[in-house]
Amino acid sequence: MTKAKLNTGAEIPAIGFGTWQDADSQEGAVLEAIKAGYRHIDTAHIYGTEKAVGGGIKKSGVPRKELFVTTKLWNNKHHPDDVEGALDKSLGELGLDYVDLYLIHWPVAWKRGEELFPKQNGQIVVENIDLVDTYKAMEKLLKTGKTKAIGVSNCSKAEVERILQNASVVPAVHQMECHPWLQQREFTEWHKAKGIHVTHYSPFGNQNSLYGSKGGTGKLIEDPTLEAIGKQYGKNSAQVALAWGVTQGHSVLPKSKTPSRIKSNLEGDFKLSPSDMEKIYAINRKIRFNDSSGEFGRDFFEDLEDKTG
Repeated sequence: MTKAKLNTGAEIPAIGFGTWQDADSQEGAVLEAIKAGYRHIDTAHIYGTEKAVGGGIKKSGVPRKELFVTTKLWNNKHHPDDVEGALDKSLGELGLDYVDLYLIHWPVAWKRGEELFPKQNGQIVVENIDLVDTYKAMEKLLKTGKTKAIGVSNCSKAEVERILQNASVVPAVHQMECHPWLQQREFTEWHKAKGIHVTHYSPFGNQNSLYGSKGGTGKLIEDPTLEAIGKQYGKNSAQVALAWGVTQGHSVLPKSKTPSRIKSNLEGDFKLSPSDMEKIYAINRKIRFNDSSGEFGRDFFEDLEDKTG
């Protein structure tokens, strides 16, 4: 499998296995994925899948050192005093001594406590905790060995810049929504210049049922340009969408619970020609499907491509 090198020196497999949703089926899905050849597994506390992911890893029998496991800090644990405990809880659920990557899931702090969605009068309760202070607490985790690398997710350029200006560890990874209909090329090139690896979540765009038809009609994986390119390589359009990320040196996180699709997605690990990349660059619709602005108590992505979707 293609791998990219992080600024820590570690390698991250280009195709990872996403585990958002379907908590009840994730143990079997993760086991199936590892058997198929995946070595990069992505989860998060809020997904409610960490225990299932850990079970799948254990049942696989694959040595821990061969796997790259990511999990994420949820919004109610942004206070610097809560960060290590949150990771400890995730490690307990996963049944692991360490994760390879720990990310700040969203750049917003909510009321401290155990409520995953703390609300008052129907509104999320936001706390005034600086993202930089949360990130500095993440930095301290590196010395404990409980995570090998740290990073962020769903940040704007200004938010990443503030971290770079005020923290001592450059984020190893920024995980963001990225696909041929939301390419964010200028933003991803900026990350490359800063030594920050980019991971694509939702690499198939609006395949997720929660997103519905947001952003217009049709589905990304039915885009005729992707289908036509796929025919040249003997691949389907979903595999082309993954290869578009892999060709840029990024990692991608397809998710599926269907064994045939789990295996099929691994075949997105190939490189597209420069001319085919140009054809895909031309279909950028700047459609963002996953935007929790307002719902999460603040606006996100304000300096990025098509915030509203």
